[in-house]
Amino acid sequence: MKYRKMLTLALLAYALVTSACVYIVLPEGLEKPEIAETGTDIKIWSAVVTNVSKSESGDLHVDLTIRNETGDWSAMGAVTGKPAILTTSNGETSNCETVFVGTGGHRLAPGFQTRGYTTSEGTPQLLYVECEGAVAAAGSKLSIEYVRFDGILDDYAPEANKTQGVLELNLDEVVTDLTYPVAVPVEGLIQPAGTGITGLSDNVVTLLDVLRTETGLQFKWQNFNPTKFPLKTHIGTPPVIGADGIIYGPYEIIDMAPVPITPAKENMEWTTEVAVPQEVSGFYILLSVESKKPRTYINYAVDISDK
Repeated sequence: MKYRKMLTLALLAYALVTSACVYIVLPEGLEKPEIAETGTDIKIWSAVVTNVSKSESGDLHVDLTIRNETGDWSAMGAVTGKPAILTTSNGETSNCETVFVGTGGHRLAPGFQTRGYTTSEGTPQLLYVECEGAVAAAGSKLSIEYVRFDGILDDYAPEANKTQGVLELNLDEVVTDLTYPVAVPVEGLIQPAGTGITGLSDNVVTLLDVLRTETGLQFKWQNFNPTKFPLKTHIGTPPVIGADGIIYGPYEIIDMAPVPITPAKENMEWTTEVAVPQEVSGFYILLSVESKKPRTYINYAVDISDK
């Protein structure tokens, strides 16, 4: 490597001394980096402005929907402590300190979009940004820095597969006719209810039944353990997302939820519940099943849209 650098410097020096028009071919491996061509398919989260208004205090209020275009299951959230940036058409910028943008810790299926999530207190949090003292002048744009975590969740390395990005929104482009939660169908993604899903140690998790309750939905699960040893297969308390675009069910560490031990060569049944409004339908379960190794989870979208 030292020799290659010395050779390069010598060639450059020779060019300067002899002629300003000399064409130099650098040694292999020292060429300039390739630049991605325009139109390259970039996997990102995107966002859509669904409403621009004023808050009760008179500040600029922007409602958002975020869409998973990463091609994989992904959780995302605005960078903590970072304001969104409002830029006017003449280049002036201002900070927007109130930022609620993200999936609430949940991984969302590729092609799905959401406009809110459930907080740890169990209340829905809609996605929006507010800019104190600002107005939505024509040509204004909003940028929001975010982090995302893609693919399989490993609770031993929760920061794995971390990527940063920026949402760029034109406040003149407001969309009001979105369909939730599926924005772009992904072939083979959605599993019918009742599909057996293979988890850790070849255990098979199956959704047996879905009941509407006074407060939401109750799921009846079954785990079959084909091994010679009693085992657990963790799925946590699975959240859902419905036709209103809100993720229901607060995020929690998956193996903290109680799950019974399945005896060897037997089935075990148990239930989980999630609170949802009675008037909302069209749900999909965002299911995480412990797979490959303990505390590692693969995600599945289970169709219960008829419930």
